[in-house]
Amino acid sequence: MKSILLAVILSPAIALAQSFPTKPVRIVLPFGPGGVADITTRTIAPRMSEGLGQQVIVENMPSAGGIRAAETVARAEPDGHTILLLTNGNAVSQALFKSLPYDPVNDFSMISTVGFFSMVFVTRADSPYKSMKDVLAAAKAKPGSLNIGTISPGGTQHLAGELFRSTAGIDAVVIPHKTTGEVVIGVRNGSLDMAVDFIAPLISAIQSGALRPLAVTAGKRFPGLADVPTAIEAGVPGYDVASWNALAAPAKTPRAAIDRVRAELLKALANPEVQKRFAELGVEGRSSTPEQLRDFFVSESARWTRVVEAAKIPKQ
Repeated sequence: MKSILLAVILSPAIALAQSFPTKPVRIVLPFGPGGVADITTRTIAPRMSEGLGQQVIVENMPSAGGIRAAETVARAEPDGHTILLLTNGNAVSQALFKSLPYDPVNDFSMISTVGFFSMVFVTRADSPYKSMKDVLAAAKAKPGSLNIGTISPGGTQHLAGELFRSTAGIDAVVIPHKTTGEVVIGVRNGSLDMAVDFIAPLISAIQSGALRPLAVTAGKRFPGLADVPTAIEAGVPGYDVASWNALAAPAKTPRAAIDRVRAELLKALANPEVQKRFAELGVEGRSSTPEQLRDFFVSESARWTRVVEAAKIPKQ
C-alpha cells in the first residue's frame, strides 16, 4: 500500500522531469548586450539548448538595479521556462532602493551559481605607485588626497571601491563614472590615481603596458594575470570581492524543473570550449546547489547592505 501511495505522489514529478521543457527556455538578463554577463550567458545557452532539447533564448532587459528583469521573472509562470540571470546587483538592490516590486529572496527558486569574475585595480604606466603598498602608504600620508575611479554609481565596481576604502582603513575618494572608457582616460591622464573595474575590459590595456595592474580583487589570483597579487596578498587583509552571476526561476517552480536546468548547466560549465571562453573573459565557472545559492545570496545581501550604509549612498 505504501509503495502504491508513494508512486502516486511521485508520478507527477517524474512526468514533469521527463516532459520538461515543452517549449523554449528564456533566460532574462538585467543588462544590455555585450557585457561580461551577456557574453557568459550566450556562451552557455547553446550548450544548455543541446541538453534540454529546446532552444534557450537570451533576452536582454536592462534597467536600474536590474529591477525590470527580476520582476518579469518573479511574475512569470513557475514552470521552469522563464529564468533570471541573478547577479550581485540583485543582492544589493534592497539596500539601494526604498522599495522593490518583488522579494529578492522569497519570490525566486534558486538554481545554481554560474560564474565568478574578479576585478582589478590599475594605475597609469608611469605612476609613482609601483604596488598597492605604495598606494596605501600615500593615502595614509595625505588623508583625503587619493582618488579611485569606478563606473556604475551604486553598482558592483563602485561598491568594490567603497569596500576597499573602508577595509584598507584609508581616507580616499571614490569617483564613479558612466563608462569604463572615461575611467581609463582619467587614469592615463593622471586625474585618477587608481581605478577598479572588471578584468575583461582592461586586460588589453594591461597587456599593452598602458595600465599597470596593482592587485586583483578576488581571493585568488587570475590565471591570465598570474603575476598580479590579490588585494589580500598586496596588503589589504580581508578584502575578497568577486562579481558573480547565477540562475533563478520564479518561486514555486517544481524541483524537477529546477534540477533539470541545473543538470544541463553543469554539463555546459564542464564543456572545454565553454571553459576556454570563460577564461578569456576572466570568469571562473562555478556551480552550486540551490540551497547553497540561497544562503550565499542572503549573505551577499547583508554584506553589501553594510557597504552601502557605510558609504552613505542615498536610497533611490
